[in-house]
Amino acid sequence: MNISLFVWLLDVSSIMSILPHPFFCVFTPQIVGVTTRLPPIQRLVEIKSVSEQLHFKISTLLLHSGKVTEAVTWFRQHKNTYKRLVGAPEAILVHWEWMSRQYLVFGELLETSSNATQNFPPVILGSSSKSLSEWEYYPAYYYQLAAHYLSEKRSALELAISLSEIPNEVDIGADSVVPSAYVGQFARLLEEGDNVDMLPLTDEGYAHYAVSEGKRFRDSLEIIALLKKAYESYSGIKLQRMSSFCGFQMAKEYFAEGEIGNAKQIFDNIASLYRKEGWVTLLWEVLGYLRECSRKNGTVKDFVEYSLEMAALPISSDTGVQRDTGPAGPANILQREILHKEVFELVGEAVLTKNEDSSNLKISAEELVQLEVDLVSPLRLVMFASVAFHEQTIKPGTSTSITISLLSHLPLTVEIDRLEIQFNQSSCNFFITNAEKHHYVEGSDTQKQRTETAPSLSLVSNKWLRLTYNIQSDQSGKLECLSVIAKIGSHLAICCRAESPASLDSLPLWTLEDCAQTVPIKDAVLVFSGQKSTQVEEPDPQVDLCLGASGPALIGEVFLVPVTLVSKGHAVYSGELKINLVDVKGGGLFSPRDSEPYSMESHHVQLLGVSGPEGEDDSQLDSDKIKKIQQSFGLISVPFIKNGDSWSCKLEIKWHRPKPIMLYVSLGYKPNDYEPNNAQMVHVHKNLQIEGNNAIVINHHYLMPFRRDPLLLSKNKEASESDQPEPLPSNQNTILVISAKNCTEVPLRLKSISIGEEDGVESTCSIQHGNEELSDPALLVPGEEFKKVFSVSSNINISKLRLGTACLRWRRDLGVEEKSASTAILSSWVVTEQKLPDMNVELPPLIVSLECPPYAILGDPFTYYIRILNQTQLLQEIKYSLADAQSFVLCGYHNDTVYVLPKSEHIVSYKLVPLASGMQQLPRFSMTSVRYSAAYQPSNSSNTVFVFPSKPHFKTAASTIFRVEESVANE
Repeated sequence: MNISLFVWLLDVSSIMSILPHPFFCVFTPQIVGVTTRLPPIQRLVEIKSVSEQLHFKISTLLLHSGKVTEAVTWFRQHKNTYKRLVGAPEAILVHWEWMSRQYLVFGELLETSSNATQNFPPVILGSSSKSLSEWEYYPAYYYQLAAHYLSEKRSALELAISLSEIPNEVDIGADSVVPSAYVGQFARLLEEGDNVDMLPLTDEGYAHYAVSEGKRFRDSLEIIALLKKAYESYSGIKLQRMSSFCGFQMAKEYFAEGEIGNAKQIFDNIASLYRKEGWVTLLWEVLGYLRECSRKNGTVKDFVEYSLEMAALPISSDTGVQRDTGPAGPANILQREILHKEVFELVGEAVLTKNEDSSNLKISAEELVQLEVDLVSPLRLVMFASVAFHEQTIKPGTSTSITISLLSHLPLTVEIDRLEIQFNQSSCNFFITNAEKHHYVEGSDTQKQRTETAPSLSLVSNKWLRLTYNIQSDQSGKLECLSVIAKIGSHLAICCRAESPASLDSLPLWTLEDCAQTVPIKDAVLVFSGQKSTQVEEPDPQVDLCLGASGPALIGEVFLVPVTLVSKGHAVYSGELKINLVDVKGGGLFSPRDSEPYSMESHHVQLLGVSGPEGEDDSQLDSDKIKKIQQSFGLISVPFIKNGDSWSCKLEIKWHRPKPIMLYVSLGYKPNDYEPNNAQMVHVHKNLQIEGNNAIVINHHYLMPFRRDPLLLSKNKEASESDQPEPLPSNQNTILVISAKNCTEVPLRLKSISIGEEDGVESTCSIQHGNEELSDPALLVPGEEFKKVFSVSSNINISKLRLGTACLRWRRDLGVEEKSASTAILSSWVVTEQKLPDMNVELPPLIVSLECPPYAILGDPFTYYIRILNQTQLLQEIKYSLADAQSFVLCGYHNDTVYVLPKSEHIVSYKLVPLASGMQQLPRFSMTSVRYSAAYQPSNSSNTVFVFPSKPHFKTAASTIFRVEESVANE
């Protein structure tokens, strides 16, 4: 029975039943030993084809069942069994193609398995079997080997084609070979008219057919595809080294196919990893390919960079490993020297007189190849520069020493024609020329700048070239060396970024080499502290900046800070004043809150503007000058000031809230007017702390008419509501006293105190007072309080009294300058406003009035009246009592109950005889309303009277009695 028939009749269930290990060991040798009438080569092809299909089915079932380890083990046995069955030499390419296909198919099956990404421990099958490695669980491993066997097939195909003597006849004969009806078998197709016959195929004919089929396909494209899959798979699981190895093989295939762009991109990525890992030999090989890519593309700069990097690699002798290094050649010191000479011959003057070879590398007479070497450039192996200033700070105009050190790892000595040292201040740039080649630079642009001559600029391999020169700067600020440009020949310049000795990074590829570590500078102190920059101090200013302030600033006023500039040696050109307001406590000068007790302004402190000197018009000051004023920053220009002259201005600052600030004022100017763009700026800085305080504290309180008190029921509520303000009686006149207290350390002038209505709010009361403005502004010394009395009467049909806003107009007292001050200053009054709280209004049911003479005489009786007014429509039951007093003899009821009719008044009278002189307390009256359960007692001030020892005698009876009565009433 044919083997293929046996395979196709084999059911899937029967496959699962024969999966145990004995089948693995027995079935394959039986297939190989089957007797067949096919020739040897085709018989082996048939066996491998049948085994391939059986292997595919078994692997698929194992992987779909989650048995990844068993599947990998089965594949290892499968490939070990057939790896040795190569066959005849003339058909060996068929074997390599079959091996490649086995790895490819199993890799794809493993990649699609859901469990393929898990980590599996090694499995030991027995004493004769090796444990599975971790690599055998990665699909990329199989893609990589598939590409390897396909490259073996390509080599065998090339050998077969080269040995073929009649390739055309082979191709013609191969066209009639077709697959047979059986798996793995082929036959020759013979057509005679309408009859088609299948004739047996000889091994020689099959070999010719295999070679012909191999010529039809480009194996390189498939190898690239396989290596790309392996590269991406390794990259996905973060195996960068294996990924780079596959990428390198793929780039070599691109290079062989002539796809230089794709090859160079991959080579560059791999070279970056090899530089980081320090794999010098592998990097040498990759750079060799990159060098050839640049040669084919005709990019001279890239060719020079790769060639110099190869020449500077730390390779001193043969590694002892015989391997193909590609176009780079052997990795040894001799090859490094060859590369060194080739590059410098290319960029030297001699190449212009030679005939160009067949390469694409050409340099025109005017072309300059400039290489950039920074801190991360691989060209730091070729050359890098260390620069150290000998002093950290210098005065402007004074010189200091600077040491430039160069180091190269190229195998041969480099002769530098010229060095250009560049700084951030271009005026300090200078050139260093080689005395041995001075004729080369005589016609160059070095004549325009400072040029120094060195006896020799020979840069010996692995030895520092140290050059020390003096340098000076007239411009203050940071002086930093940016780069050192080495000009070599007519067409090569190497620009090295300057590095500080104190922060000099070592070269990773040369760190592990057996060579002496040297320092860029001989001074041991500068080795650890030397920097490539120094600080040029500013010249000493010869202009005084003075800030003056008269006492603390007051909230609401425009506070003036005089700023005076006095020239004492320098004239002031292009002067600028910078003003900054900074919160002392660091909280900022801006508040996002919408409601503030002092002002609705969002800024606590504002810089309003700058006023010029006395008699100078602001418009004249600002003409063609800079003036930028913001909330807390200002920039103004200063006019020209001659030596010995002065100039002043005043800063206008306004406080909206009490806050201490720090005022910073900085003057920047040029002491001369020549070279306006490059002239040195001189700065003067001053600061002043200013306190912002409240000027006036406004208070208010209410008074009832003297000895006339209403009975307000809300006063008798629970103690929990005692924090509520006492209501005012409606339809009654109430006295409002507003006081203004000077809480500063400076005297103030008070212009007026008034109450204004709020915009859009209807008035609910009438307020009567005298003149709003004082004819002579009142002087308030520190701590003094000024009071003003207002009479407030409310309407009867309201429940809340809206008084409005208390408004004060004041200013700072000028002292001796008060009379001589200008009208503008005298009229600059500050307005301070404070909203008066709304008051609840209540209609009192009872009003108690106490009536007695303004004074009494010792021993003379007088009548004491108590009036009780009922303002309700109800009968009121009143219980009252009058307590005894030691200073008076009382005649009348001590306790009684009376009934007061609606809208009527009840009067209770007593006779009192004073028994002592002086200020005496009247008998205390108390009353209780039975209906409201409310009690009343008069205040102590309304329950006193002054008793004279005898009848007083006054010169002007009427006026004196009036004044005495008024004085007693106020007390």
